[in-house]
Amino acid sequence: MTGYFITFEGGEGAGKTSILQLTANRLRKDGYDVITTREPGGIEIAEKIRSIILDPAHTAMDGRTEALLYAAARRQHLVEKVLPALSSGKLVLCDRFIDSSLTYQGYARELGMDEVYQMNQFAIENCMPDLTLFFDIQPEEGLKRILANKSREQNRLDLEKLNFHKKVYEGYQLLMDKFSKRIFQIDATPSIKEVELATYNRIKTFINSKK
Repeated sequence: MTGYFITFEGGEGAGKTSILQLTANRLRKDGYDVITTREPGGIEIAEKIRSIILDPAHTAMDGRTEALLYAAARRQHLVEKVLPALSSGKLVLCDRFIDSSLTYQGYARELGMDEVYQMNQFAIENCMPDLTLFFDIQPEEGLKRILANKSREQNRLDLEKLNFHKKVYEGYQLLMDKFSKRIFQIDATPSIKEVELATYNRIKTFINSKK
C-alpha cells in the first residue's frame, strides 16, 4: 500500500504550520495514519541544515548556496522520513517542499525557477507531492501577523524587505497556473477554524477521488 504526500505552502505568516497540525489531528480521528513533518527539517541532519539557513546572522549567504542547502536538507528528509512513511501507507503532511524553493530561490532570488527545479530533481528523483495546498494571504497581512506574534522566533527570511515577499507571492501564482492539477488555493484570511475546515475538506475530497 502506498500513502499520499500532501504539502502545505505559502508565504510568511500564512498560518499553514498551525493549520497542518489541526488538520492532522482531525484526520487521525477519522482513522488515518498521519505523520507531520517540515522542510527544511523533519529529521536530525535536516534540522541542523535548517539552523544554518534560517540563522538571522547569516545575511551574507549567497542565493545559490541557500538553494543548495535546501536541496541537501530535502534529500535527506525525503529518504529518511518521507519515502519510508509513504511506502508503509501513511498520510504525510509536510510543511513546505520543492515549491518553496521554486518561489523563494527560483523566483524571488531570481535564480530561475527552471534552474532550481532541475537542481532539485537530483535531490528528489521525481518524487513530487500528490497534493499541494497554497495558503493564500497578501504579503502585507502575513507580515503583520508575524509582528503581532511575539512568541514566534524571527528567522532570516522574516528580515527580507516587503518587495521580496511580494515576489514570493507572485511566484506561487505562477506555480498554481503551471501545476493547476496539483496545487489548490486555500483562503488563509478567515478564522483559523474556517481555514482548517477548508483544508480538511480539500484533503478528504482528494483522498475520496483516489478510491
